[in-house]
Amino acid sequence: MSEIEEQEFQTVAIGQREESTGPENHMRLNPSEGQKEEAAPSDCGTSENSRPAALDQFKIRRFFVLRPGTLNQAIEDIQAMVDKEVDGSVLSVWLMAEVDHWNNEKERVVVITNNSLLICKYDFMMLNCEQISRIPLNFVDRISHGSFTFPKGSLLMREGEGLRIFWDRLREPSFTSRWNPFATDYPFITFTYHPVRNTNDKFAALCEIQNFREQLKDAAEKAHAVKPFPGKANGVLILNQPIHIEAYVGLMSFIGNQNKLGYCLARGNIGF
Repeated sequence: MSEIEEQEFQTVAIGQREESTGPENHMRLNPSEGQKEEAAPSDCGTSENSRPAALDQFKIRRFFVLRPGTLNQAIEDIQAMVDKEVDGSVLSVWLMAEVDHWNNEKERVVVITNNSLLICKYDFMMLNCEQISRIPLNFVDRISHGSFTFPKGSLLMREGEGLRIFWDRLREPSFTSRWNPFATDYPFITFTYHPVRNTNDKFAALCEIQNFREQLKDAAEKAHAVKPFPGKANGVLILNQPIHIEAYVGLMSFIGNQNKLGYCLARGNIGF
């Protein structure tokens, strides 16, 4: 890629958020529905038959994104950082889990604007946006959706479906990048469902990959029409095919994913 293209994919580090006036001074609204944010799920009963469900709900409530007002505060913070001259207006906001090339899960807020796809690393504990990566929509050329697969002989497994977005079909990851768990120069990004998707209808809508794919496709095609990129076909190819993760051992990802280290999670007291 040319130097101009490389600059388009620059990762923007965000400093600490300015001190806000506190959650109590703002009405938390769903960006798509205009409704007040719902509280985290209520406690389950303590009967013998309800114990498994109660345990599951306890685990889910540990996610900071479910704390009342937290998600809407994150959306407000991120929307304030959108560069309207570069990105245009915000079209939709989504809550996703990114899966990197070593099978590590990472909690992400994803924003579709008129011109860009913004992938945001947000600290739901400190209410601070730590990093934003920008992908110009007129670069997006393929969107692939399907079940996860791994190479033969891989010790890793991942159930469920994923979505992979490509923006440079002519560039393949280098050998060094494939074996570097911290590599960020991959020409695609992969998402899957966030663990809180089944909490309630609101989070089910924010985490729905199928709807995200349709809105991303429409926004990317409009961006191609408005600002076609030289050397790229105008349009987005939609593929239904397995999402392949070329990882074999993945001890780090196994430990990280089992303990949800890529999420803002209440982990209890540490000490004696």
